[in-house]
Amino acid sequence: MTGVLQGPGAGRASRAAHSIRSLAATRVVRPYGPHTVFQIAKSLTRWGLGPAGGFASLAARVPERTAIVDDVGSLTFTELHTRANALARALAAGGVTEGDAVALLCRNHRWFVIATVAVSRLGADVLYLNTAFSGPQVVELLDRERPVVVLYDAEFESVLAHVDAGFRRIVAWAGDAPLPAGAEVIDDLVGAQDGRELSPPSREGRSVILTSGTTGTPKGATRPPGTLTAAAALVSRIPLRFGRSTHIAAPMFHTWGWAHLNLAMLLGSTLVLRTRFDPEGFLAAVSENHCDTAVVIPVMLRRVLELPAPTRSRYDTRRLRVVAASGSALPGDLATEWMDAFGDNLYNTYGSTECAWVTIAQPAEMRARPGTAGRPPLGTSVALFDDDDEPVSGGQPGRIFVANPAQFEGYTNGDHKAMIDTMMSTGDIGRITDGLLFVEGRDDDMVVSGGENVYPQEVEDVLVRHVDVLEAACVPVDDPQWGQRLVAYVAVVPGSKVTEADLAGHVKQQLARYKVPRSIRFCEELPRNATGKVLKRELTAD
Repeated sequence: MTGVLQGPGAGRASRAAHSIRSLAATRVVRPYGPHTVFQIAKSLTRWGLGPAGGFASLAARVPERTAIVDDVGSLTFTELHTRANALARALAAGGVTEGDAVALLCRNHRWFVIATVAVSRLGADVLYLNTAFSGPQVVELLDRERPVVVLYDAEFESVLAHVDAGFRRIVAWAGDAPLPAGAEVIDDLVGAQDGRELSPPSREGRSVILTSGTTGTPKGATRPPGTLTAAAALVSRIPLRFGRSTHIAAPMFHTWGWAHLNLAMLLGSTLVLRTRFDPEGFLAAVSENHCDTAVVIPVMLRRVLELPAPTRSRYDTRRLRVVAASGSALPGDLATEWMDAFGDNLYNTYGSTECAWVTIAQPAEMRARPGTAGRPPLGTSVALFDDDDEPVSGGQPGRIFVANPAQFEGYTNGDHKAMIDTMMSTGDIGRITDGLLFVEGRDDDMVVSGGENVYPQEVEDVLVRHVDVLEAACVPVDDPQWGQRLVAYVAVVPGSKVTEADLAGHVKQQLARYKVPRSIRFCEELPRNATGKVLKRELTAD
C-alpha cells in the first residue's frame, strides 16, 4: 500500500456530482421566485463568483438579512451592497482601475469586507497585509507589490510612518485611535457617492494573501476567485449550513479567515466580527449573537480553555455546532480538551496559503486518533514522496504533496511551490496510517541527532501534554556529540514549580533518549504572529 489518500470525487464528472450533493446538504439550493432567480443569475453572470458577484447575489437572495455584526452595529446585505458600490465609485474617482492592486491593512470589521467587495467590483486586486507587520516590513511589501492605495486602520498610522508621503492612504476604521490630521476616511468617501450599480470590469479581481513569514520574508500568494467546487470541498467534511451566524475570530487577512469570508458569499452567513480577540470576548460574541459556527486558529482555543471554568460557564455556547480551526497544528491534547469542555464540534483543517486545504479532521477522528490531520475532502488527493520524488510505502514518513482545485496561482515574484506532476508540496513531512494523515513537522525542521531523525513537533506535543506546560517550541542547536540536538522553550502555568529536570524526565518517559531536549528554557509566552504561528526565528538556541 502506497502513501496515498484520495478524497471522494477524484474524476471531474464524479467531483461535479459530489459537489452538487455537498452543496445541497448546506441548503444553498433553495426555492426562489422567478424575479429573485433572475437577479441572482444576473449578478453572477455580470460579476463572477468572487466577492463582487457573491455578495451582489446575496443582496438579491436575502436583501434584509443581517450580513455583518461588528463592534459598532450591524449591516444588511443590501446595505453592504450599496456601500461597496459607493466605495468602488470613490476609488475609481481616485484613479483605481482594473488590474491595479489595493492594499488592506485592517482588522476584522465591516470595512474589511466592504473594501474587499468594492475592489473586486473594479476588477482590481486586493493585497492583504498582516496587522502584525512592522513598519519596515510594510514599506518593503508596498514597494515590492506596488499597490496604488492603502486602506488602513488608524491604529497603524505609525506603521505607515515611513511610507512615501505621496502614497495615497485612506483610513478605514478609527476605533479609539485618533484620526491623523487631514486624513481621508472611507466613511466620508462613501457618503459622497451613491450606491448605484457599476459596469462590470473585463477581468475578475484577484486576492493576494501573504505567507506567514515565520522563517523569512513573507511572499505574496495570488489566489483566483472562488469556485463552487472549492466551497463544496470544505462543506463535504465540515457541516456548514445556509443562513447561520458565524463568528470569524481568525484574522481575515490570512487564508483561513479569508476562506470563510468567501464561504459566507455562498452560505448567506451573518458574519460576527470583532477587531480584537480576547478569550472571554470570544465567548461573549458567540453567546450574544447565537453563533452556530466559530472560525479560529488553535492558539485561540488554548486561550479560551485557560479561562476559569466559572467564567466559561457564564456564556451559552450550546448553539455552537462547528468550531472550524486551522492555521497551525493542534498541539498535544488540545483537541480532546476542547471537545471535553464544549462538545464534539471541533473540525481542524490542515493546509497552507499556497495549497488551500489538504485534509480535514472531524471530531470522531480526533477522539480516536489524537494528533491526526484527518482525511482529504472532496476532489483532493494527498501523496507522500521521498527525497528522490518516489512514492513512499504506507506508514513511512514522506514529503506531503496535494492536488486540489484551489491551489494558488503562484507567488507575485514569479516563484512557485515544488510540484510533482499536478501535486504541490506543502513543505511538511507526514505519515499515513489507517487512512489518516499525521503531520510530523516542516521538511526543513528535521534534526539529525546521533544519526536518527527527530521532528520538533513530536517533542513539542509531548511537552504540552505535561500538566504544567501551556505551550512549547523546539529549535535545533549544534551538538559536538550528537551532531544536532533540540533546545525547548516552554511557557508554564502561572505559579508552577516544575523544573527543567521534571520536563526532561517527562519527555524521556515517552520518547527515545536522543529526542530529549539538550536544555529546556522557560519563558512567559512564545513569540507568535497574528495568525498564531510560533516565530521560531525569534528563539535563539545559543
